[in-house]
Amino acid sequence: MRTRRFITAYQHLVREEQPIALLMAGHPHKIDGLLSGDSTSFLRRAARHNLGMVPRYDIIEAFNLTLQDARRDIEPDAIEEAADIIGGFPFMLQLLGYRTWNMAFGHDVLTVDDVRRGALVAQSELASRVFDATVCELSHADVEFLKAMAQDDGPSRQADVAKRLRKSSGHVSSYKKRLMDAGVIESPMRGVLRFSLPCFRKYILVGAFGDK
Repeated sequence: MRTRRFITAYQHLVREEQPIALLMAGHPHKIDGLLSGDSTSFLRRAARHNLGMVPRYDIIEAFNLTLQDARRDIEPDAIEEAADIIGGFPFMLQLLGYRTWNMAFGHDVLTVDDVRRGALVAQSELASRVFDATVCELSHADVEFLKAMAQDDGPSRQADVAKRLRKSSGHVSSYKKRLMDAGVIESPMRGVLRFSLPCFRKYILVGAFGDK
């Protein structure tokens, strides 16, 4: 509701030809929900860009260029570990970069230890800012579905998930669609499922969502 009021206010300012611009970011399913409103129909004409996953070489380049500008450096093992932890997730790139930078305050060279200490804080922030809010919008059955997927170290076979849940293929297909619409999982190929968000499997495994 607050977002819709904000968008409506912005639209009024545009109609009054005020010098204003609007840049918004969010999960695709959230944006689709916002665009479906009558009062926000003008947003459907706005340019949309899907960030997707950040390639590993772009992550490494971002670290190197930022540090070069600041006349600092990073150990080769440290930058490789940072890229592993980020896993291509744009928000995690921002979080880990910021926290690692702070951990290395006063040092000319960022170390593996700086990255690991920064990761502990960044991963906690990722859970509280993104994962907690995501799970709060899911049902108990949704979470049980995710727990069944989390038993696999990599992508899950849809048939295996159905077997673990002791549910029909129709039940699994229904929840698969719900979770895909919510931006939580994706299907890279027929009959295969995987988590859309890096680190989310670990979050589900450790039960960080409390009573869910």
